[in-house]
Amino acid sequence: MAVHMVAERPGLTRGVLFVHSTPRALCPHLEWAVSDVLGSRVSLDWLPQPVLPGQVRGEISWQAKAGTAARITSALRQFKTVRYEVAEEPSRSAEGERFAVTPNLGVFRATMGPHGDIMIHEERLRAVLSSSGSDVKAMRAGVEAILGTAW
Repeated sequence: MAVHMVAERPGLTRGVLFVHSTPRALCPHLEWAVSDVLGSRVSLDWLPQPVLPGQVRGEISWQAKAGTAARITSALRQFKTVRYEVAEEPSRSAEGERFAVTPNLGVFRATMGPHGDIMIHEERLRAVLSSSGSDVKAMRAGVEAILGTAW
C-alpha cells in the first residue's frame, strides 16, 4: 500500500486513512478529495477487498496540522458507499482523534490517547449515568455507544 509521509516539522501531527471498502470507480475521486485536504497529490495502492467482492481497499499515512483527520472525514462524507477510518495522533496543541464511517451507521468520533486507546471525557460518562439511572442494560448500551462498539 502506498504511504505518503511529509518530512517531520514542528506543529504537525501524524495520521492514517484506512479505506476499508469502496467501489473501484470512486478511487480517483477519493484520492482527489484527500489530495485537496493535504495540499499535495496522493495515490493509494488499491487492493481487492476479500470480504466484499467487487470492492477495493487502501490506506495512506500523512503528516499535517492538527484537525486534518476531521477535514479528511468531512471531505469523504460525500461518498455514501465508502467505509473508512481516519486516525490522528495527539499533538502538543490537540488531542488525538479517530473517526469511523460506514454507510449504515454514519460517523463515529472518539478522542484518542497517546497509546491509541479511546478516551472518554467525564461529561460523556456523566450523561450516560444520568440518562440510564439504575438500568444496567441502558448504562451498558450508553457506554458501548460512546466507545463506538457498533463501528
